[in-house]
Amino acid sequence: MNDLIKKLTGKNKGEYEHAARHLIDCGDVEMFKALVEKDAFLFDFIKQNVANRLREAVSDNNYKNLLNFLTVYSPSYEEFIISTLVNYADEAMTDDMLERLEKGTLAEKTYAAKYFSFVNDPLAIPLLRQNAYSENENLSMNTAQALAALEDEECYHDAVHKLQSDDEFEKLEAVRFLTAYGKKDAIPAIITAMKNSSMAENIAGEIPYLDNLFNLLEAAPQDALLVINNIINGLGEILGLSVVLDFELYEVFELLIEKKSSSKVALVLLNAQEKFETLTENDEYLFDEDKDTQNEVYDIKKLLNGVNKKDLRKYVNTELDEHNPFIYTALEFADDVYAIRELLKSDNQTLILKTAEVLKSLNNLDESAKTVAMLKVTDGNIKSIIRAL
Repeated sequence: MNDLIKKLTGKNKGEYEHAARHLIDCGDVEMFKALVEKDAFLFDFIKQNVANRLREAVSDNNYKNLLNFLTVYSPSYEEFIISTLVNYADEAMTDDMLERLEKGTLAEKTYAAKYFSFVNDPLAIPLLRQNAYSENENLSMNTAQALAALEDEECYHDAVHKLQSDDEFEKLEAVRFLTAYGKKDAIPAIITAMKNSSMAENIAGEIPYLDNLFNLLEAAPQDALLVINNIINGLGEILGLSVVLDFELYEVFELLIEKKSSSKVALVLLNAQEKFETLTENDEYLFDEDKDTQNEVYDIKKLLNGVNKKDLRKYVNTELDEHNPFIYTALEFADDVYAIRELLKSDNQTLILKTAEVLKSLNNLDESAKTVAMLKVTDGNIKSIIRAL
């Protein structure tokens, strides 16, 4: 078994062609399962080579053997399996896929959902809707893409409505569905949901998969800056560092640096400078990342460090408005004590706590400031924290 897989992934043409023919001709599920188990240990280009080799081994006589593999899910070979089956699609195969979508295993449902991204059958719509918010990301993504391909507008509008939910996890589910659905019209509603969410970093990290940050900056600069700022906040903790490449953050920051500075651009760049300093000060964040990601993080840090912090900081205090979505970032860098103290009169208790913490760090949290803060605070935990500062 391992010998066949070694041949399949190797460089010897005769050997890999023989291994590919064996896998397809025999519908060898155990071999396919062993291959999938090596997914994490094979480079992407090797997996693509394997998919191409398997595709070459498929013929009119053996293509049905691919159906045996539908019980073992692999995102690496999903495209090859389903696109090949679609080439041979007929009514019997579509009926088979409908049954798998309804009664199959998680893997079978995931493959079947992908199938209906290519094969237009309205009978799949009710079954796809049942899996639209699956906890399994691959299934939910394939389902959303299939529903988009089938032009099911009802599920799209349902997801947009879910963005208004008080349940943060339901809101995030809706964002992920809409991202996979791929309709850019949803972006304004998603950004509104982000502004009112305690999971803003998670939501921001989905938006560039729906449209790139350059288009967002051109269409809605202020909203785009907020998206970028939340992405920065999430890097390394909530969002994997590989997104620096996915989202072209080096080029995004390059563009922001070239732009005439505004207070919000300055805040975003200050926030980015601090974040990339943190990401590179020890191995904790970069240890498991590939070389391309590591190099990109260091290149971004170098780019950002070329911007004078004093030139950026002079804009910060103008952003100290409690209704400003950038307020928490502004507080991180503000030094106007009078303007900061005014925020203690806010109706937002979380903001009051953050303000008190900032004043403490500036050695300006005296008893009178605590008294002002306590006048608005009703939350017992927040009161206790402020007293202890």
